[in-house]
Amino acid sequence: MSILRSFLPIVARSNGWRCFSTGVPSDMIAELNKEMESVFGESPSSSPLGSSPSQQPAQPSYGAEDSHLVLTHTDSSGQAKMVDVSPKEDSKRVAIASCRVLLGQKVYNLVASNEIAKGDVLTVAKIAGITGAKQTSNLIPLCHNINLSHVRVDLTLNEEDSSVMIEGEAATSGKTGVEMEALTAVTIAGLTVYDMCKAASKDICITDVCLQHKSGGKSGSWSRN
Repeated sequence: MSILRSFLPIVARSNGWRCFSTGVPSDMIAELNKEMESVFGESPSSSPLGSSPSQQPAQPSYGAEDSHLVLTHTDSSGQAKMVDVSPKEDSKRVAIASCRVLLGQKVYNLVASNEIAKGDVLTVAKIAGITGAKQTSNLIPLCHNINLSHVRVDLTLNEEDSSVMIEGEAATSGKTGVEMEALTAVTIAGLTVYDMCKAASKDICITDVCLQHKSGGKSGSWSRN
């Protein structure tokens, strides 16, 4: 194993082995190859010494049942694109989202008694959420500009954890869903609650932003368990 020890730094193994011949006499290379074969077995390919067969990364294959896993917001070269929804059928689409704003006891009491200096927190946040839903395509680059037929934003005080529970609903009749509009509605409403209350506390936390339900379109209905 003296030759192997001498030239071990120039030997690499990947799915088999190969050695790099730079600066090594050809007779030593042949002897080294034999010694390597006795240790690791035969080389996995007949490619010349110092090179390896070109290997293409395995491409995932998708069956019909996995078609929903394909990233539709990228083109064949991996660049971002807006999805062409023109071939889709129009259908009634509804989405409901929610989030929670943890206020803390002090701020909760101020909001509940409508004593926040900026004004009526829940009313202003409700209007902001509705406005936000209508501006979704301006905020999220690849969202379609949707004609919304309905937007609902409800804010409820929860005394148990001194929070505001926010639920938003968006609806349309068209070719693409309104999940992003519902999510934007509750997020903007939550941010508005923070803005209205931040003078009283910086410890406010917006959390649990998530989709609760969607219906319509080719994928049908879905609800969070």
